[in-house]
Amino acid sequence: MEDVSIVNTIERIEAALARAEAASREAADLRARHEQLKSSVSHSLDNLDTLIESLRR
Repeated sequence: MEDVSIVNTIERIEAALARAEAASREAADLRARHEQLKSSVSHSLDNLDTLIESLRR
């Protein structure tokens, strides 16, 4: 009976590890998307600044 308990425990540990690995991959994807979004917003703000400056002249 103890062998079954050990096997169940190992299976639960492996499942938790798989979830943690999946979450880590998702976090890496989110970081990359965040950086792309920051870059895009920065570029858009630069364009708006240029447009506003040209209207002031």
